[in-house]
Amino acid sequence: MKLIDVRIITPKGLYKETKSPIINCVSKEGERGILYDHMPIVISLAIAKLALDEDNKRNYYALAGGILHFKDNKCTIITPAIEKADEIDIERANKALDRANKHLANPNSDVVRAKSALSRALNRINVANLK
Repeated sequence: MKLIDVRIITPKGLYKETKSPIINCVSKEGERGILYDHMPIVISLAIAKLALDEDNKRNYYALAGGILHFKDNKCTIITPAIEKADEIDIERANKALDRANKHLANPNSDVVRAKSALSRALNRINVANLK
């Protein structure tokens, strides 16, 4: 099986280096699947799950958006934040969801920021339930 080299980078530095035969992600335009020998591509990633097949196991990650670059069977993902499903603190994610909903209910809140926080919290909760 041919494997893609995957690097995931956050503002804190290198999060992970791994290999996967497929990368399933969500772009601003919709779901994407990238296989070995895919044409070069740059994708703007949505706040959504990322799925990688690592060591014969499907792993899910909560991705806070970002950019994916693929060329020559090397994939680099640059994201503001990422958590593997089993790393997610569900209690903390539920508290973030409650805070986001409170901000949305407040007419003086920054609605764009509150909606983004709501999307991140819901994504983390959904991905945590996939483990």
